Amino acid sequence: MDHYDSQQTNDYMQPEEDWDRDLLLDPAWEKQQRKTFTAWCNSHLRKAGTQIENIEEDFRDGLKLMLLLEVISGERLAKPERGKMRVHKISNVNKALDFIASKGVKLVSIGAEEIVDGNVKMTLGMIWTIILRFAIQDISVEETSAKEGLLLWCQRKTAPYKNVNIQNFHISWKDGLGFCALIHRHRPELIDYGKLRKDDPLTNLNTAFDVAEKYLDIPKMLDAEDIVGTARPDEKAIMTYVSSFYHAFSGAQKAETAANRICKVLAVNQENEQLMEDYEKLASDLLEWIRRTIPWLENRAPENTMHAMQQKLEDFRDYRRLHKPPKVQEKCQLEINFNTLQTKLRLSNRPAFMPSEGRMVSDINNAWGCLEQAEKGYEEWLLNEIRRLERLDHLAEKFRQKASIHEAWTDGKEAMLRQKDYETATLSEIKALLKKHEAFESDLAAHQDRVEQIAAIAQELNELDYYDSPSVNARCQKICDQWDNLGALTQKRREALERTEKLLETIDQLYLEYAKRAAPFNNWMEGAMEDLQDTFIVHTIEEIQVRQLVPRRDQALTEEHARQQHNERLRKQFGAQANVIGPWIQTKMEEIGRISIEMHGTLEDQLNHLRQYEKSIVNYKPKIDQLEGDHQLIQEALIFDNKHTNYTMEHIRVGWEQLLTTIARTINEVENQILTRDAKGISQEQMNEFRASFNHFDRGEAEFARIMSIVDPNRLGVVTFQAFIDFMSRETADTDTADQVMASFKILAGDKNYITVDELRRELPPDQAEYCIARMAPYTGPDAVPGALDYMSFSTALYGESDL
Repeated sequence: MDHYDSQQTNDYMQPEEDWDRDLLLDPAWEKQQRKTFTAWCNSHLRKAGTQIENIEEDFRDGLKLMLLLEVISGERLAKPERGKMRVHKISNVNKALDFIASKGVKLVSIGAEEIVDGNVKMTLGMIWTIILRFAIQDISVEETSAKEGLLLWCQRKTAPYKNVNIQNFHISWKDGLGFCALIHRHRPELIDYGKLRKDDPLTNLNTAFDVAEKYLDIPKMLDAEDIVGTARPDEKAIMTYVSSFYHAFSGAQKAETAANRICKVLAVNQENEQLMEDYEKLASDLLEWIRRTIPWLENRAPENTMHAMQQKLEDFRDYRRLHKPPKVQEKCQLEINFNTLQTKLRLSNRPAFMPSEGRMVSDINNAWGCLEQAEKGYEEWLLNEIRRLERLDHLAEKFRQKASIHEAWTDGKEAMLRQKDYETATLSEIKALLKKHEAFESDLAAHQDRVEQIAAIAQELNELDYYDSPSVNARCQKICDQWDNLGALTQKRREALERTEKLLETIDQLYLEYAKRAAPFNNWMEGAMEDLQDTFIVHTIEEIQVRQLVPRRDQALTEEHARQQHNERLRKQFGAQANVIGPWIQTKMEEIGRISIEMHGTLEDQLNHLRQYEKSIVNYKPKIDQLEGDHQLIQEALIFDNKHTNYTMEHIRVGWEQLLTTIARTINEVENQILTRDAKGISQEQMNEFRASFNHFDRGEAEFARIMSIVDPNRLGVVTFQAFIDFMSRETADTDTADQVMASFKILAGDKNYITVDELRRELPPDQAEYCIARMAPYTGPDAVPGALDYMSFSTALYGESDL
């Protein structure tokens, strides 16, 4: 049996489907093939501005045949002969047949002469060979190709349609529902599939063929009547027609793939941009908080009262317990976000992220350093101020007590000293007054000490900057002035009494005799007077106050003793807890260090281990809070030393914050290693080898400087395991490139060098279309049209090779 087909027939055709060259074609099949093949040829020839009317006549000179092959292959054939003679025509057809053969198709039994002679069967056979090679052979679906590939594609696409069952390329298509299902599957808006009936094949076929011609640019290749009127439609005609649907939709498939690639790339960019925005916002907020907080910590203006200073101490405690810890977490989160973002950028082929001016990680670290510098010594200053105010309050109280006692004692003394009672007194009364005056003088001398103490306390209050010094000074001045006045009045009264005594003694000589007789009475009288005076002097108000103060003093001492015992209990309580918590934090820090060096299990195992670890650390927080509560009691009791522990609350706070930060950073490092491993396809064994090499990284090697320049480009003197993995696995991961994105846009743009807003909105999801429209520059090439956008520079900019 002779065949006009290729020797590759078995790849895409069963032998029994061929026909004998000597037999005539079934007239119905010949009619169908002639119509289908003519339409198929014209769908390509029209691109070159021509067409054929009669398939066996119009290819006879070989010119349109050569042109057809050039259009469908995209290649130039040898120059055709332009002569009208048979030899020229045979030469041209042979050039066409040679080109077909050059594409791996071995033509059997098709000769140029038969084509030139207009042999219908041979011409149809040659066209079928061309269709097979250029429209069907390269179809590939799930490991199957050519005819089987096309059949599988039809089955996959029509699978959701219950009344369609494609098993072949003849009777499976007779009811027209297969064609309609293919269209509806890809363009559901073009056909109301629910209204179609299996028992109305003519309507179904005409619907499919009309829609395909109008909306899919597939010319009408068969008449519905021909298909319905044939027991078994021609397989080659149906296969040719269906292949046109495949190519029409695979173009859409290509566009869909291109759109998917673009969407994937844009999604990466949008996610990265969001991460960048988040970083900038977090960095900005954190820097603003630091900027506001530093002046508060630097303000060392003392308050006047103990209450106000203790309020400041309470504010500082709140700052360390409530306000700063979340900021420590934010700072840690910021660094984690930055590292994760840089890893994602590196893995998706994008340039590293450069934060805006003043918001670099180093800027934040510097600002944080300034914050901690301002914080340093603030608490100590507060406590010293409280100590100073406590001393001042004590002194001021002492001043007030002594001044009050003194003022009470001096009350009425000036009036007493100004009395002229001696003017009407007898000699014995004068003597009694003198005695009384002498007692007052010794009392006055005894009070000299207190006045000096009052002045000394006032002086000390001045030196310690006591806020109420002016009123203390005024009171002290008043006491001193009054004291000087009392001294002068005392001297004046003594002189007056002594003068009067002398005068009365002279007079008394005259009454001597009388006095001698009256002596016993006088003696008794004077004694009684003295007794009365003595009682008065002994029971002054001050004496009475002293007797009241002794039991009060005892009570104060008892209270002070109880207070000191309570304070000692507080010290012991704090010390006992701090001596457990401090070493616990230290141990945990060391354990995290070990976990991150020793590799046990997969990265996921490590991550789970670290997360469990983080949980156990967070669960320890109530113990820290309890210690903070004890610390507050200690500060409120004004206890400034504790021999029971070397740990201060600040030691514990700083250690705790470092512990939380370290575990979070370690977890993030493992997460980034997982990102890198998955992107670069590194096996667990390789990861283990990398980790072992990293842990024993010999810094003495001559190679060291070269490696460091790669793994530590910023010369921070720190090499992360992340950078080390990148260095060890420098083959790039499977990432998209700017060229691939450009090629995808070119498909969506229908091979143009620009893309329009309408095309973007038609091919991409709304948010991604708008993302492109907002960022694409106008296209300015010579073929530009209004509204054309430049997708090439946009694609390059996506990868950071220029600014968006």
